[in-house]
Amino acid sequence: MWMTGARRMAPFVMSFAVILSLTSSFFSWSSALYSNSRKDTQTTVAITKRLQYLLEPPVFAEVIGRRGENVTLPCILRIKPKHYKVKWTKVEPERIGLESIVMISNEKAFKPYGHIGQRASLRRAHAMDASLLLRHLELDDGGQYRCELINGIEDENVIITLRIEGVVFPYQSKYGRYRFTYPEAKEACVQQDARLATYDQLYRAWTEGLDWCNAGWLHDGTVHYPIIHPRPVCGGELLPGIRSYGPKDKSHDRFDAFCFTSQNNGSLFYISGALSYDQAEQACKTRGSELALVGQLYAAWRFQNYDRCDGGWLKDGSVRFPISNPRNRCGGVAEAGVRTFGFPNKMMHLYGAYCYK
Repeated sequence: MWMTGARRMAPFVMSFAVILSLTSSFFSWSSALYSNSRKDTQTTVAITKRLQYLLEPPVFAEVIGRRGENVTLPCILRIKPKHYKVKWTKVEPERIGLESIVMISNEKAFKPYGHIGQRASLRRAHAMDASLLLRHLELDDGGQYRCELINGIEDENVIITLRIEGVVFPYQSKYGRYRFTYPEAKEACVQQDARLATYDQLYRAWTEGLDWCNAGWLHDGTVHYPIIHPRPVCGGELLPGIRSYGPKDKSHDRFDAFCFTSQNNGSLFYISGALSYDQAEQACKTRGSELALVGQLYAAWRFQNYDRCDGGWLKDGSVRFPISNPRNRCGGVAEAGVRTFGFPNKMMHLYGAYCYK
């Protein structure tokens, strides 16, 4: 069960956060969208007839990958017009009227654009293949991508969803509950090897059991919190779901943050001992590593089933431990997750260290 009533964290009072893994395939998020667009008006209109040039539906409406992996976004031509270009763009719903071009190509050459374009190429497995190969996925790569065939008369496109597999975790300031403005929440997630979660990522986490009573910023600037078990302090008798505060003032309103991270290429390990924060930091350095970030601990728990029943310092000054195999002597909670002791006094000599290399 998720921690719901913790408003303050005493040094020796353990609270916990249980983050459920995001690997369930029961809920399907995305579907391919197919549309025709006329170049003279630059408007997109839903079609009722089959596309003439592009394969519909595409091979996969949703492609799933982890950070660091390579993926292919499928786009197959059924018929080749005499003269055409293929334009790949990343759909940016929050940037109305703008598009992020990834690549423009013809039969002979292609030109990449922007940060994603530098890691992109056309697969070209055969003469009708316009699929996009993305290398070394990053957390920000997730979203919808449009493959558009442009032939100067009537353009066609299909949309593919790229979902980065990962884990959502709530994050709170060391100074207590509801201390982050939107920019501060965004930076706090980045500092923990994560990004502010999208609404879709939070919703998926909720469908898999995420129950958290503190509201947090999301990537789009809205504020929400997910509830599985309604109780008086968390929305009363309302039905389970995502509670929404809607858009808030990004510069003045203050909440917690919901962060999202995925697998990483490093390794995480534990150093035992009754260490202060400074001693833990030095212990990691002597082994050629650094104190782990919160996102790195969650990634190790989620993707490597990391399990350790010992509290350890992290770089942000918090003390946590990951449990993949729940048992009574390790928090007494039935669900797997990452437990937290909050942010104890750094002079305490009680905990070990979680290091990342």
